[in-house]
Amino acid sequence: MTDAISDMLTRIRNAGRALLPTVQIPHSRVKESIAKVLKQEGYVADVSIEGNPRKTIKVRLKYQGKKPVIEGLRRVSRPGLRNYVGATEIPRVLGGLGVAVVSTSEGVMSGNQARQKNIGGEVICYVW
Repeated sequence: MTDAISDMLTRIRNAGRALLPTVQIPHSRVKESIAKVLKQEGYVADVSIEGNPRKTIKVRLKYQGKKPVIEGLRRVSRPGLRNYVGATEIPRVLGGLGVAVVSTSEGVMSGNQARQKNIGGEVICYVW
């Protein structure tokens, strides 16, 4: 696998379309940080780390009736083309209805938090 983050986003997207209650993702610290940002922003219900020798991230998805809360996920910065932005250039997703997940020098955070702290970084993905 060349891009573990896009694999994570695809697993979440597919689980939401299949109306699955949870999805398991192989663990890494970056993926754990992205999952925690999704929980902070209210897109997933819960995030937990399971397993001792082989850790996995268990993400409990959120639904509104039969419709998933996460309507879309899009990978922006990928291994072949990294996308870095300054603090003033952090994009607003769907006019503020979505969230840009940004990897900064202070960790992974939402675009709004990065804008408030006035730090830029790598735009990982958009969630709406």
